[in-house]
Amino acid sequence: MSLHEDAVRVLKEYADQDELRGLYLDHLAAHPDGMWKPCEAGHVTASALVIDPSRGQVLLTLHRKLRMWLQMGGHCEPGDATVEAAALREATEESGITGLTLLPGGPVRLDRHPIPSPCNWHLDVQYAALVPAGATAAISDESLDLRWFPYAEVGEVADDSVVQLMNRTLERL
Repeated sequence: MSLHEDAVRVLKEYADQDELRGLYLDHLAAHPDGMWKPCEAGHVTASALVIDPSRGQVLLTLHRKLRMWLQMGGHCEPGDATVEAAALREATEESGITGLTLLPGGPVRLDRHPIPSPCNWHLDVQYAALVPAGATAAISDESLDLRWFPYAEVGEVADDSVVQLMNRTLERL
């Protein structure tokens, strides 16, 4: 199964955000290259909110280019077998934490947001990644900073999409 086929399967199984889910599926049906950064109509990305429920905190990265506190995530790569694997790879790379596990049940939410031309749109498939006991984070080259935030402080530093992802994650926990 190709990454494109996996994304279609994941989105068909995702039972929420019907209108946005339909937009993602329409995009993939119209764009065989819709998983990849060169697709000028936009492309699917994968991300994960790194969360430590035992401490009541989430790990956010201060994105180097956007200068915003965000969840870990980014572009799919040819070596990614699934969208889930892409989200876990991105979370591991950007957090420096090995042994992350994705919250069962598939994506937590979808978020479509504009990006500069020529790509135009990110169609983000968002997961949540649970940290193992005793995990320590390490900043990557893609970040200006990496920091744990208590749930109550996320809305003070991050935009609404991150807050919605955290709230959906907490509902699922």
